[in-house]
Amino acid sequence: MKRTIRTTALAVGVLIAALGLQAGPAQADTTAPRIDLRVLVVSDGGPATDAIAAELDTAGTPYTKVDLTDSARPAIDAGFLADTVDGRPRAKFQAVVLPNDNPFAAGSTEMAALASYEQTYAVPQVDAYTYARPQAGLNVPASGGYSGSIDGVQAQVTDAGRAGPFGYLKGAVPFEDNSPTVAESYAYLSTPAPGADFTPYVQATIPGTSTQGSLVGEYRHDGRRELVVTFVYNQYQEQFRLLSRGIVEWMTGGVHLGASRNYFAVHVDDVFAADDRWDTQLNCTPGDIDCTNSSVAPNPVRMTPADVDYATAWEQSHHFTFDLVYNGAGSVDQRQDNNGVDQLADKLIADRDRFRWVNHTYTHAFLGCEQNTTVVPWTCQTNADGSTKWVGRDTIDHEIATNRAWGQAAGLPLQDDELVTGEHSGLRILPQQPEDNPNLAPALGDNGIRWLASDNSRDPEQRQIGPATTVARYPVNVFYNAGRASEETDEYNWLYTGRAQGGSGICEDNPATTTCLPAPLDTSTGYQDYIVPLETRIALGHVLSNDPKPHFIHQSNLAEDRIAYPVLNGVLDGYDALFADNTPLVNVRMKDIGTELQRRAAWKTALDAGQVTAYRIGGAVTVQAPNGTAVTASLPAGTTLGGSSFGTAYAGQVSGWTPSSGTALAFTLPGSAAWAATAHTGAAATAPAPRTKVPAGVKRQVPYAPKH
Repeated sequence: MKRTIRTTALAVGVLIAALGLQAGPAQADTTAPRIDLRVLVVSDGGPATDAIAAELDTAGTPYTKVDLTDSARPAIDAGFLADTVDGRPRAKFQAVVLPNDNPFAAGSTEMAALASYEQTYAVPQVDAYTYARPQAGLNVPASGGYSGSIDGVQAQVTDAGRAGPFGYLKGAVPFEDNSPTVAESYAYLSTPAPGADFTPYVQATIPGTSTQGSLVGEYRHDGRRELVVTFVYNQYQEQFRLLSRGIVEWMTGGVHLGASRNYFAVHVDDVFAADDRWDTQLNCTPGDIDCTNSSVAPNPVRMTPADVDYATAWEQSHHFTFDLVYNGAGSVDQRQDNNGVDQLADKLIADRDRFRWVNHTYTHAFLGCEQNTTVVPWTCQTNADGSTKWVGRDTIDHEIATNRAWGQAAGLPLQDDELVTGEHSGLRILPQQPEDNPNLAPALGDNGIRWLASDNSRDPEQRQIGPATTVARYPVNVFYNAGRASEETDEYNWLYTGRAQGGSGICEDNPATTTCLPAPLDTSTGYQDYIVPLETRIALGHVLSNDPKPHFIHQSNLAEDRIAYPVLNGVLDGYDALFADNTPLVNVRMKDIGTELQRRAAWKTALDAGQVTAYRIGGAVTVQAPNGTAVTASLPAGTTLGGSSFGTAYAGQVSGWTPSSGTALAFTLPGSAAWAATAHTGAAATAPAPRTKVPAGVKRQVPYAPKH
């Protein structure tokens, strides 16, 4: 199991060997060219090149995009690709991504320029999605291969793939099959062409045979290297998310700006409090302000000491830590109503060091505008002059400070500068409250709050609220007002079925954002059979997207039927089945997530402004960024910076953030990765063969992009 960021470094020698790089000690090389750490992405508007570009964007890896459909695009010629700087030849791009093995017309001078460039500077090329044919090192599918859907296929990383760029995977690469009526993945499965120097990295069984066909492989020819991908994908599909890291590492040789890790944090809101319960007859939640037709007394859901024991045992078995987001007044009320007894609080406080803790305000009060709850939906109350009536600064101060004091008295190990307000209130919420409570920012300053949670579904971008920076959290669609699977499913049916089927019709009224179920789910089986797989897939998709934002559930979901655990197990067990031990989930607290997002935003700003210079000469990597902008890079294990080890180990590399003072940072690669690009001087560039069109009747399909 692998739940912490601590991991051992994986030697990169096998990767260097697989990439054909020269081994030897790093040293100054007056003849080696300068290779800029930037990728050239040539796009035809298809989803595959866009997916790779999205991966580079997320990681913070700079690239230049040339759109072949743009008549005003620059011509790709020798001057576009290379020049000379300070008397040294410079390759402007460390890798080339093409939509297929040759997207240009027959006899294209642009393809000839690319081929010559790749030969001269040993620059690799990724064929983002190409037809299997001899020009790509493969037999055509008609020669014992296959072309068609591979929905639900379980592909495998080969031994060469695990020893090379895909060593962070255990082996299995499952292809999605989310809809029985929609073709989601199309591929050409084929074997290496006779005499081709082709190494499959990912392959699957050719239907009707026991033969393995390549899906991703390396083709070496004419002094060039191509990564040949023969299945189509988009940036959201799990199979791409699994393989995207390896594609980037292959084309950069494991030396690039930017970094990617797999994050998962789970916040459990309303701890010590109780959550009102969904009523399956009233189709609302007694005790909630929107349940106005109810004469039924609330029947809230609250954890028990047994639920705490389950949670700590689950954490230990999964090497994972929950963030408990607490309301101290919940325990105070419980003791007042039960002669001073609160067994849940006693148990949680006794086990307090097993969790991380976050202030959720004392009573979970709404801290935005003063609400008018006599109407549904609620509205903001107004003053006599028509202005919004806001919850006051003193009230917000009291909610934050009192809960902090209660937690400190209980000995909770708090991070005092983190805050999650009740319902993320105080922040804008549409349509009723289109602006933040102006009293929120000064109250945050009063209490030293630097990190403030927001709801990713309505406030996804990181922004500044006075002294605090927001950290958006993903809501898991396991409802706060459900302790039992049948309640969750009943409410799900109400929200996601049409009026004719007994539902609310919300999905009918909002077709752009919500999809109606074709029929109500069975309340005895629908949670496990439909909701759990869907929520697992969505959450795991976030994990695999280098997205550090936390997810949040509620304490009610850890009580009674403990309905959160099937989703969490699906994410963690699914992750374990896919990733090697050198690629653990990163499970960190909110302030660390906020810091990561903040650094990424500053890095993106510097990249977009052209303020970052980075290049490699032999075994030396030089990066210069603006003063105060932290630099992110992924480099081979054993890399040093100023004589000290650089970064922390992850997925067979080292990566991390390095503060910049505006002067150049000089990284030294380890001996096994000290590379001098082989210049094929005197070797004439061989123009590639004319592009072969896909045979008539064979489709190039666009992958299915499910609505999330």
